[in-house]
Amino acid sequence: MDTKATKKEKKKGGSILRGVVISDKMNKTIVVSVSRFLKHPKYGKFYKISKKYKAHDEDNKYKTGDKVEIVETRPISKDKKFKVINHAKAGQE
Repeated sequence: MDTKATKKEKKKGGSILRGVVISDKMNKTIVVSVSRFLKHPKYGKFYKISKKYKAHDEDNKYKTGDKVEIVETRPISKDKKFKVINHAKAGQE
């Protein structure tokens, strides 16, 4: 019983993703494109997959082209389940 309580306390926040802002036209919301490489299970070729996430940007300070880190949170609206934590470091994405 105690182990379940400690496991829940250890997990704070959600997954952290790095991506590029592709739209900042909405108020307090940005759209972040997150890319990743996958290896095809049968043929072994690597290919790129991109996915777009809407993230909460309280101060509207991130603009198109910025590299950012987003973290999973409770649902903020119908589509927003991430918020921006900071600029991504150079060389990481």
